[in-house]
Amino acid sequence: QVQLVESGGGLVQAGGSLRLSCAASGRTFSSYNMGWFRQAPGKEREFVAAISRSGGRIRYADSVKGRFTISRDNAKNTGYLQMNSLKPEDTAVYYCAADWAHQTLSIWYREYGSWGQGTQVTVSS
Repeated sequence: QVQLVESGGGLVQAGGSLRLSCAASGRTFSSYNMGWFRQAPGKEREFVAAISRSGGRIRYADSVKGRFTISRDNAKNTGYLQMNSLKPEDTAVYYCAADWAHQTLSIWYREYGSWGQGTQVTVSS
């Protein structure tokens, strides 16, 4: 299976930036799509971004398009989420996830088979 560990969360002022990392182990990193999701208190887990096995295809939620950038380094078994122009509504626990069962980039969290423990991102106004 896949083990995922997120890092890089923290407290930042509105307009600031953070870069999240997702270190993977277990299954070959380049054999699965990777996604980022987030969950705010009292809300459902929502899709943020996804990247294909080779990094050639990317998909973003409309709410983060133009501000967030997803990437991956298959040589380092690590995925990234660069978050710029952060807003208070971006406050949430952010999770990375692995999807080895599908070729398309899924926005549905149930299609991801492995998850990290999450990292808290708090954006103050």
